[in-house]
Amino acid sequence: MPDVGEGLTEAEILKWYVQPGDTVTDGQVVCEVETAKAAVELPIPFDGTVHALLFEEGTTVDVGQVIISVRTGPAGEEAAPVQEAAPAVAAPAVVAAAVVAAAALAAAEEPAPEGRQPVLVGYGVSTASTKRRPRKAAAAGAAAQNGTATPVAPELPAVPAQPNGTERPLAKPPVRKLAKDLGIDLAAVVPTGDGGVVTREDVHAAAAAAITPQAAAPAQATVAAATAPAPAPASVQAPAAETAARETRIPVKGVRKVTAQAMVGSAFTAPHVTEFITFDVTRTMKLVQELKEDPDLAGLRINPLLLIAKAVLVAIRRNPDVNASWDEAAQEIVLKHYVNLGIAAATPRGLIVPNIKDAHAKTLGELSTALSGLVATARDGKTSPADMQQGTITITNVGVFGVDTGTPILNPGESAILAVGAIKLQPWVHKGKVKPRQVTTLALSFDHRLIDGELGSRFLADIAAVLEHPRRLITWS
Repeated sequence: MPDVGEGLTEAEILKWYVQPGDTVTDGQVVCEVETAKAAVELPIPFDGTVHALLFEEGTTVDVGQVIISVRTGPAGEEAAPVQEAAPAVAAPAVVAAAVVAAAALAAAEEPAPEGRQPVLVGYGVSTASTKRRPRKAAAAGAAAQNGTATPVAPELPAVPAQPNGTERPLAKPPVRKLAKDLGIDLAAVVPTGDGGVVTREDVHAAAAAAITPQAAAPAQATVAAATAPAPAPASVQAPAAETAARETRIPVKGVRKVTAQAMVGSAFTAPHVTEFITFDVTRTMKLVQELKEDPDLAGLRINPLLLIAKAVLVAIRRNPDVNASWDEAAQEIVLKHYVNLGIAAATPRGLIVPNIKDAHAKTLGELSTALSGLVATARDGKTSPADMQQGTITITNVGVFGVDTGTPILNPGESAILAVGAIKLQPWVHKGKVKPRQVTTLALSFDHRLIDGELGSRFLADIAAVLEHPRRLITWS
């Protein structure tokens, strides 16, 4: 599992595109994984034949773990029986050793071109020089492939000794989190990972061992009850079955997990203020219809959200101080001279907020194209982590669900978020008379450390003013 950056430590395998026996080439996409940021397609950095898929779809894997075995030697050589050696789940170290050995052999037989290392497409060339501890599994696997018994790395014990009380157990952050959630002391866990690293399996084994003694007494009682002359009536047992069927537990992971964490962090870090404004958008709705019929905009998606986004950009130009972020470490306000406009998008994997880079510099047509592409990419689950970084201000359109308004929570690191309510025909006083008009409500939440009440009110009022009289898109630009 490659490190795709952003400090991510694990990813879930969503779909395999290859099977054992398939031929793969350098750069070919072999699987799709979901990180805490987005779904990402992973290309293979080798030419060869797939030996084994070491994890099933739906499995969450730590960064750095081997997920696929590929034979990279000449086509005529007999493939090593990786799958027959041991099941992937039961003995991943054996398979990992074979994979590392195969890669080492291929590198020895066919030297790689200078200046280029096979890496993930789109993530650049790896230049890390971090040295890792020698692994016995890799050394043994390479020796076996070469037909020799000479170790290529210092030999480590097959089962590392349990760390004493003065040493900090070696484990990756996700494993530490798992141990904390299960109430397991890592110092009391016997590590089986390479170099004395505690693995997920070690933590689960420790948890199971702790539960077993407690479960012994109930188990004995169950056996005694089973040998009793008369079993309990079915009517007595029914409520338990019914209770189980009344609840479903859904693991929180991937995008939903990071969204939940981000919202909690944002809600309890940035002091939120939310203001509302209700106004007449009849003229804007008429302009939308006229633009749809304009031959100069043929083929572009024209909708109210497009003009709302343009109104936000105009209002930012008139109130540039709203486009900022808070630097906690330096205790500084960072004014942004660009607008990366976020658009909240509901996807099957959860809510994501990709943003349009440099939206302030785009024409109406360019903004329409960017909006359409952003939404289509999000719905297909292809939004990249880069598309969701460095946003400055976000729009969330709750009106598409028939909702009048809401109090949105800031996207972390941003100064404000605008919730757009449903546009409805309502009685409205227009030119001294009550008439049916198209009316909507906007709700603006902002970080009160960055934006005070006056600035927030002016900004929201300017957005409404542009949408109430859309000619201001020209006169205020």
